[in-house]
Amino acid sequence: MYRWSLPACLCVALFVTGCGEPPNKEMDQAQGAIDAARAVGADRYAAAEFTSATDALTRARQAVTERDYRLALSDALDSREHAQNAAREAADTRARLRGEVERLTTEVSLLLEQVEKVLAAAEKSRAPRHTLRQHRDSVTAATTSLQEARTAVAAGDYTAATNTLTGTKDRIAAVITAIDTLTAAQTPRRRR
Repeated sequence: MYRWSLPACLCVALFVTGCGEPPNKEMDQAQGAIDAARAVGADRYAAAEFTSATDALTRARQAVTERDYRLALSDALDSREHAQNAAREAADTRARLRGEVERLTTEVSLLLEQVEKVLAAAEKSRAPRHTLRQHRDSVTAATTSLQEARTAVAAGDYTAATNTLTGTKDRIAAVITAIDTLTAAQTPRRRR
């Protein structure tokens, strides 16, 4: 019995001493993972997972102040895992949004070309000039919005670019419809 009790006591002593110190290394790793996740935009593109990571690290620090090192270790490991998940989710979301922005940019560019042709045709017809001037102003504003979206993309803000491009696309489509309606009303009907 004595042979087994000495190793058991040593194991218990090692376990108690292992839990007798704060998990600084794990907390530093969690903080590093959070910083890395923030650097790839997880605070914006994976907000829920990122918040879970920061909350878990806060709980780990609180557990250290309460000298509950096992809980602190568990929370630090949880924090690191959430931060790593947030970084992956942010990268996936950014890639998806970048693809969507590229698609929308192409659509808006094509619509701008189309509206220029429609406007040119309407200017040759007998359409009211002041109405065409309003539509021309809308096209100019849409061109400016396209440039703003490109600036947002360059800054890595795909959400703002998507919102800008979606609104611009809708405005250009409305202008095309309005000009087509105006042009159709100006076209004289032929007698049969």
